[in-house]
Amino acid sequence: MKRLALIFLFLASPLWALDPSEMLEDPELEARARALDHELRCVVCQSESVAWSNANWAEDARRTVRELVSEGASDEAVMDFFVARYGEFVLMSPRASGSTWALWAAGPAMLILALGMGFAYLRGRSRTVAPQEAALSEAEAARLREILKD
Repeated sequence: MKRLALIFLFLASPLWALDPSEMLEDPELEARARALDHELRCVVCQSESVAWSNANWAEDARRTVRELVSEGASDEAVMDFFVARYGEFVLMSPRASGSTWALWAAGPAMLILALGMGFAYLRGRSRTVAPQEAALSEAEAARLREILKD
């Protein structure tokens, strides 16, 4: 059973995502194209980069990346090409500009807010005065002695 699972894992491996016919002959250009593949999100899978996806759209995107790189386009030009067609969503790491500043700042702001609230809570707890036990009245003390005698 373990062998069968290993065979399925090997066959489903992302090694098979890149078809050798898609590869460029120049190793330097191929390295750039692969780096760009990892920075682009597959719009079909939505959680995988183009490099790891086997979807038809990802195959087309890999071919397009290689065509643009072989034509001499810069990495920024390739990214702009995909952003112009599919929006910022196509980037695995959205750019920090315009409306995305709020998204980039939200994480650290929430952390600072949570730390501040935790600090205020702990500081408030340390300042509270423990309730003092009230002394028994003479009648209560007499009743207590009476109960304890029995």
